[in-house]
Amino acid sequence: MKLADYKATLSFSNGSPAVDMPIYQGNIGPDVIDIRKLYAQTGKFTYDPGFLSTAACQSTITYIDGDKGELLYRGYPIEQLATNCDFLETCHLLLYGDLPDAAKKKDFTSRVTNHTMVNEQMQFFLRGFRRDAHPMAIMTGLVGALSAFYHDSTDVHNAEHRDISAIRLIAKMPTLVAMAYKYSVGQPFIYPKNDLSYAGNFMHMMFATPCEEYKVNPVIERAMDRIFILHADHEQNASTSTVRLCGSSGTNPFAAIAAGVACLWGPAHGGANEACLEMLEDIQRMGGVSKVGEFMEKVKDKNSGVKLMGFGHRVYKNYDPRAKLMQETCNEVLTALGLENDPLFKLAKQLEKIALEDDYFVQRKLYPNVDFYSGIVQRAIGIPVKLFTGIFALARTVGWIAQLNEMIGDPEYKIGRPRQLFTGSVKRDVMPIAKR
Repeated sequence: MKLADYKATLSFSNGSPAVDMPIYQGNIGPDVIDIRKLYAQTGKFTYDPGFLSTAACQSTITYIDGDKGELLYRGYPIEQLATNCDFLETCHLLLYGDLPDAAKKKDFTSRVTNHTMVNEQMQFFLRGFRRDAHPMAIMTGLVGALSAFYHDSTDVHNAEHRDISAIRLIAKMPTLVAMAYKYSVGQPFIYPKNDLSYAGNFMHMMFATPCEEYKVNPVIERAMDRIFILHADHEQNASTSTVRLCGSSGTNPFAAIAAGVACLWGPAHGGANEACLEMLEDIQRMGGVSKVGEFMEKVKDKNSGVKLMGFGHRVYKNYDPRAKLMQETCNEVLTALGLENDPLFKLAKQLEKIALEDDYFVQRKLYPNVDFYSGIVQRAIGIPVKLFTGIFALARTVGWIAQLNEMIGDPEYKIGRPRQLFTGSVKRDVMPIAKR
């Protein structure tokens, strides 16, 4: 970051002296006011619940322009990456800062492929869970447990340890997600196959059984790969901020990523695509497409308590660029599987049409986001709704690791320690129990 040629001056109406604060400029995006010395100079904190106007770090990884509907990984538009690259190329980009050439791609792919198996004892750990446990409950436990099995790479301050733990996590997450799924349906675990692609291997571990050969549909394989790319990173969102905060204590990378998985589980974050599909199924039970208009009127009624899931975004005030790509993928998948007349997809199209034409939604910039279509795609592929967020965690792992590594390498990083506006009781004395 570079110092701007102007500064901010904070003045007070109570006669306290004004304070000058430096302003820094990023390469793109808003300038930031440096308030690190504010408390020392004024005895005051800032108050910003939800970090609506606070930059908690400097980063070179991902940039979002919410007004333009633009998402860049290391400067590359998400549309170009999703069209011209595969997920492992995107992983290399996020981790190391550049897209690999043919030799680097071969080497990186080989490193990931050779770490896809997990310790056999992980199976016994998994069997401690109930069969009907939510996959995210299982994933939180499994990812955290990796530090007990791979304790030779748990020093977050060791660059070599961070690199090998990054490869291990990217490689093993598909295996763990597939194991969680197989366990829930009572099927045997399927080992990874090194001759398959990253997405193809995941699909094979998910849907193959020992009793017959399973061939990965190339359209589904590409769709899964695109889902991974679109979810790989998204700047300083809740789960990424959780990973950074957790990692700032110096904890091991596996524990920090487990914290990210736990945060992602929330319905306002990674669980949004699950909630979106449930909404579509509710409308279908109400009567399908014929009830869409009635449903949207309820959404506009503040007193109805009905929410429109899959539309709008905290950052995007324009069409989510990932949603456009996911819509294309949705069309491709449903066509390949002969599901063009899928009732939920028809519902989704009708919802989108109303939202893009109705002044109520247009004025509020409630455009479809990536969750709107990704749930439909995964459902068509055969992935159960409860596993949607697990797949999100699988894809986001590389972004979490890249962000964690960047923070550890930042000479300005300190353990995260937010301050507060205290509104509780002032100091008081404990009375004897007879007088309380």
